[in-house]
Order: sequence, then structure tokens, then C-alpha cells
Amino acid sequence: MEIRVGQVVVHYVEHGSGRPVLVLHGAGVDHRETEACFEPALDGVAGLRRIYPDLPGMGRTTAPGTLRSADDVLDTLLAFADEVTGGTAYLLVGHSAGAYYAQAMAARGRAQVAGLALVCPLLPELRDVPEHRVVAGSGEIGDDVFRNYFVIQTPEMLERHEQYVAPSAALVDQVALERIGERWELTPGHAPAYAGPTAVVAGRLDSTVGYAAAIDLVDHYPHASLAVVDDAGHALPHERPELLRALLADWLERVGRAEH
Repeated sequence: MEIRVGQVVVHYVEHGSGRPVLVLHGAGVDHRETEACFEPALDGVAGLRRIYPDLPGMGRTTAPGTLRSADDVLDTLLAFADEVTGGTAYLLVGHSAGAYYAQAMAARGRAQVAGLALVCPLLPELRDVPEHRVVAGSGEIGDDVFRNYFVIQTPEMLERHEQYVAPSAALVDQVALERIGERWELTPGHAPAYAGPTAVVAGRLDSTVGYAAAIDLVDHYPHASLAVVDDAGHALPHERPELLRALLADWLERVGRAEH
């Protein structure tokens, strides 16, 4: 499916019906990764319309020259959310760079965001990022991208990488991402912190963004739950699917209670 937002044609897939859940992927991939990881956790929950867009410059979503910064991407995502949800309240989930944008979307559109889930979030001030360490497998299968992404390096994880992550590389608009990446930090906002039900999930072995900065988010969000997961890296949604399902189920329960 496609929706034109200004000069950007946003490609997305969706499943189910009911309250919209917008799920944003990270950099260098497309909707297939988040769909593979989050759909198993969400498809059993009644009344959810799960929406997985390709972010600008990735997958089949265009990134015209007018997109020159992360702020421009944020504006596109906010407009996409308004279009695809019809202005109704929605849930917001992000992984990695998707979580970076999700935080800003929640801050800008607090009235429309009913709940916020941040998984392995990219943050502007990362600290204490651990060295990459393999905890399962020989460390000798797959290519360098796989070996640097996963800490659980089993044949099952390699199959997931080759099916849901690797194919997106050919669709990345590298010129656009480099152009946007020159101004990748979002302009700080001055709105109060998002106060809705929030979940923060981090991998203790995440050698891409670490977990220390994610812990700081608990003091920023007044209704946040935090999980730092051992034996999981930046590919946590692949590596610990059952735990992710449980954490999202708890978050959804809190969203429901907040509305009654």
C-alpha cells in the first residue's frame, strides 16, 4: 500500500483492524524486519491494526531531495501517521532509529499517541556501549553484517537475517541516507515529556547503541517500564521473541488501564 505525504510516497503494509499500531524500523532495513519481529507479538491481540511503513530512503519509500535532515523525516512520519490513522489515537513502536523518531513523534503529538514502546532505542547521547560479544554459536557463520549484528549466532538467527534483514540492503538509497545523516540529530523540543504508558527494552550486549542511555529514559518518562535483557544485542527482537511478546503484552495492558 502507498500514501503520498507531500513529495514523499510512503510504502507500508498492514494487518488486522481496530486501533492503529504504527511500528517503525531502524536504519538500513525496511518494514520486513519489524514485521517479522513484532507481528508475532501483536497479531494475537484483538482489535489492533498493525501498520509497518518503510522509512524514507529505505524499502520502497522515496526520499526526494527535499528531505535533508532528521527533522524533515520526522515531519513526514507525523504527516503519514495523521493520514493512515485518520487522526485517531494510535500506539507507537520503534526499534533502533525507529525508536528515535518514535520518541519525537510522541512528544510532538502527545494527544494522538496512546502508548509508546522503544526497543533498543537510538539516542543522541549514547554512553558505555559494550564491545560486541557472541553468546551462542561459533561466531563463524554468516557474513560480517550478521556477525556484527547478532550475539546469538545460530543457524535459526542466520536464516532470519537472510530472510528479513539482508534483502533490504539493495533497496537502501545510500545517497539520501547520507544526505539526511549529515543532520541526523533532531531539533530538541520544549514540550513536556510524553506521559502515556511507555515501555523501554534494551539489550545488555547491544554494541550498537548500548543500554546505559536507555536506562536514563526511565527518569524522562513518568510512566515507563524498563527491561534490560541479558544475552541479547541490537537484534533483540529476533533473539528474544518470547520475552518481547511478554513485555509488549504488559505494555498493552497498561495502555488499556490508562484509558479506563
